[in-house]
Amino acid sequence: MTDPTPESAPPVNGVAMKRRGPVAVWLGLPIITVGIYPLVWYYKIHRELQEYDRRLQLSPGGSMMVLLFLSWTVVAPLVSFHNTGKAVASAQRAAGLPVTCSPAVACWLGLVFGLNVRYLQKQLNLIVEANPQAQPAEAVALKA
Repeated sequence: MTDPTPESAPPVNGVAMKRRGPVAVWLGLPIITVGIYPLVWYYKIHRELQEYDRRLQLSPGGSMMVLLFLSWTVVAPLVSFHNTGKAVASAQRAAGLPVTCSPAVACWLGLVFGLNVRYLQKQLNLIVEANPQAQPAEAVALKA
């Protein structure tokens, strides 16, 4: 029995993510929804990342609950932002892109007026732009 080589391994497919405006996600929609949209956005990006690359072990509901119920601890959200940055970096690798998302930057920008939301959305948009022909929820090929 031989080990499968990357050439013989079945292709890995994922589901394309939605492109969002970083400023709208960071500033506009949170103001309009009186602060509720960031929680919705956080849940949605985790769900989309999980559907994009099933190899990622994410809990969209759990990640959102950390922000909702443990934001008073400060440490729990920072850990969550760091883990989200790692997931985005992994998704960039899966898209065949150079990794530009820094988990540390995603973590620490969370302390500066929620700038991590804008930063993470810009990084997610790079993944979306890697497959410009794909519509949201359409199958896309991933790199191994």
